[in-house]
Amino acid sequence: MIISQNRIPPLHSFEQLMKQTDIILNQDACMRSEYYSKRSGKAVEQDVYSAICEASKGTEFENTIRLVSGASFPDIVANRFYGVEVKSTEKNQWTSIGSSILESTRVKDVTRIYLTFGKLGSPVEFLSRPYEDCLSGISVTHYPRYKIDMRLQKGETIFDKMGIPYDDIRQMENPVKPVSQYYRSKLKPGESLWWASDNEESIVPPTVRLWTTLSHQEKEKLTVQGYVLFPEILSSANTTKYNRYSLWLATQQGVINTNVRDSFSAGGKILMKTSSGVEIKTPAAFGRIAKYHHFIQEMLEEIDSETLTNFWEVPELFDNRILHWCQLAADASDSTIGYSVALNILSEIFSQ
Repeated sequence: MIISQNRIPPLHSFEQLMKQTDIILNQDACMRSEYYSKRSGKAVEQDVYSAICEASKGTEFENTIRLVSGASFPDIVANRFYGVEVKSTEKNQWTSIGSSILESTRVKDVTRIYLTFGKLGSPVEFLSRPYEDCLSGISVTHYPRYKIDMRLQKGETIFDKMGIPYDDIRQMENPVKPVSQYYRSKLKPGESLWWASDNEESIVPPTVRLWTTLSHQEKEKLTVQGYVLFPEILSSANTTKYNRYSLWLATQQGVINTNVRDSFSAGGKILMKTSSGVEIKTPAAFGRIAKYHHFIQEMLEEIDSETLTNFWEVPELFDNRILHWCQLAADASDSTIGYSVALNILSEIFSQ
């Protein structure tokens, strides 16, 4: 990393410094391509640092550049306010995986960053561009990271796609949220974001378990959560009613259930009374709702509004969340016992 003692030079001076750095690196690569083709990522950082030091001679940046070892972002800082992140690939391509979108290790005071990319596959070449101009999307390892494309055209960055400037994203407390919202808006039926929870405070589990290995209490909790978040589960006509729940169970809870239907359809029909005292056959699920109605009510009160609107796919919530859920559940079970009867029974359950 590089730190400066001098007054901050203008941006165009930094741009010229990076252009000269590219010239030095590419001239050397032409003469020593075999040398660069065998360099590791850390070694390339040292090469770029040496080239920047050479390019800085006679400029405002001379004697202000230092390579910072460790996990700091960016790898090099020039004159305190400018930085250089170094990436490389052994392949003959201009794409790679970049740094974390969180930027928690960003060096204080650095406001403008360039990305210097070393393409070490024949022919060896180097190219430097403003960092935000070559970030095309998001890839996920242990944490969302930017995808680098050094040949990206103007208007094609991930920030252009989201409609949020890079400087706004990097200064957010939770940059994952707008990114996940963007990718969620692009999901097709049957797709889910395994790496992004709908609640920023929850954590996507690192391990996956089979449903059969869960305790009885865990199974009950996840089943009730299914009713709360996915009211369509109560439908008898919807052939895809378990799809969203199955994806949520696997991606957000780390649980694989190969027989999801059994968790909700077991029990056949049961008798329940309406408010007028009439007994009617209802799906066994209504009995489970009655059994766990206190838990359902508690969940509905605790879940944040944004999460519920996302799961329920509604523009806004009623002031009375319980009534809202009852209407959604009654609407889903309409073909089974009729909307008005279902709503009457569900409302009575929660009035007890």
